[in-house]
Amino acid sequence: MAFHTEVHPGVAESIAPQTSGFTLNHSMLRVRDPQVALDFYTRVLGMRVLRKLDFPEMQFSLYFLYRPDEVGMAPDDPGDRTAWMFRQRGILELTHNWGTEAQADFRYHDGNSQPQGFGHLCFSVPDLDAAVAWFDENQVPFVKRPDQGKMRDVAFIKDPDGYWIEIVEAGRLKNLGRPSATA
Repeated sequence: MAFHTEVHPGVAESIAPQTSGFTLNHSMLRVRDPQVALDFYTRVLGMRVLRKLDFPEMQFSLYFLYRPDEVGMAPDDPGDRTAWMFRQRGILELTHNWGTEAQADFRYHDGNSQPQGFGHLCFSVPDLDAAVAWFDENQVPFVKRPDQGKMRDVAFIKDPDGYWIEIVEAGRLKNLGRPSATA
């Protein structure tokens, strides 16, 4: 089945052939303490570390995380693994600038406080209620629970650096964006 884009002002009428093969590979978040961030993303969200790259001359490290059930088997050879990683979709890069973990008052802008910019990441889960229970069990802070606010069946949690993560169950969102039925 062919994909047909929704048409809105600003949407290109066709896909330029020069963009063939372009893939959204990863998004990056800066983290204060990699040990704390890695614990959250691997233990609470089930991601795995695909690759760590250190850049001593610039004093930072990159951690590339992924969901193995969504990406598949990565090669063992470090060079092949790196090349394979940059062909995938849905990778999360955590960037650690060395020394920030030792600064008690250090904080990155989360994108949601003023001035707003970056908004959030989103994880789709098979069972929203089970995910909420898991987050509660792990004392993950909520920005919004699924039963709060005008948009029901959508949760927002915070990671250790304060970044928002939207949590959705696809089946519950079939009517999202549709006009409400009136009685």
